Amino acid sequence: MKYIIMITIVIGLALADFITGIIKAYIKQDVSSKMMRMGGLHKVMEIVVMLVAIGLEIGIGMLGQYYNEPRLAEITGLFASGAVFAYIVCMEIVSILENYLESD
Repeated sequence: MKYIIMITIVIGLALADFITGIIKAYIKQDVSSKMMRMGGLHKVMEIVVMLVAIGLEIGIGMLGQYYNEPRLAEITGLFASGAVFAYIVCMEIVSILENYLESD
């Protein structure tokens, strides 16, 4: 369930950033399909990176069980996906705020 919550938050923030970017471009009369396409592709890449980090956490956990070191694997996997999640969340929030501030 935590993975669904993590990916939902990342997707929600990516959508909010994309939408605020479109609004900012519209206000500044600088709407460009190329920029929107590139922004959309960057958002897809962020989602893929988050999915890879979640897969890494699951895989490391399974590897830890195989080698009878489940606690160490749990900590390592949690750090991997947690760090990626925190980075993406911070990056998206900053980008949303930048879009808001630059739209004046």
